[in-house]
Amino acid sequence: MTDATSKFFDSITQPRPQPPMGDVTATIRVDLDRGKASEHWLLTVDKGNISVSSKNVKADAVMHTDKELFERIVRGEANAMASVLRGLITGEGDPELLVLFQRLFPGSPNSRSRLATATKEVRPA
Repeated sequence: MTDATSKFFDSITQPRPQPPMGDVTATIRVDLDRGKASEHWLLTVDKGNISVSSKNVKADAVMHTDKELFERIVRGEANAMASVLRGLITGEGDPELLVLFQRLFPGSPNSRSRLATATKEVRPA
């Protein structure tokens, strides 16, 4: 059985017409704590194209959190930025890369419908 984290990292390597990270070239490591063990995911971004491995090597930016929270984020059940503000996610290295990485996360299942409703209410008559 594949977990949500594996599915997420597999999905972000798929080719897209416009890479979600623009033309960035960098490395981002995601460290997920699972009790005493840690799981490492290394994203190598080359002009927006992403490859993923499980290497635990130095990276331009590193995100630390626990596996359970990360699973909730990639399922759209938790918000990454709110988790950062609560101190549940920490980062080191280039903060701009971590913000760009956040763009890869899905929104909550209801976020699009709320946005559409809000847009209708704000439109001038």
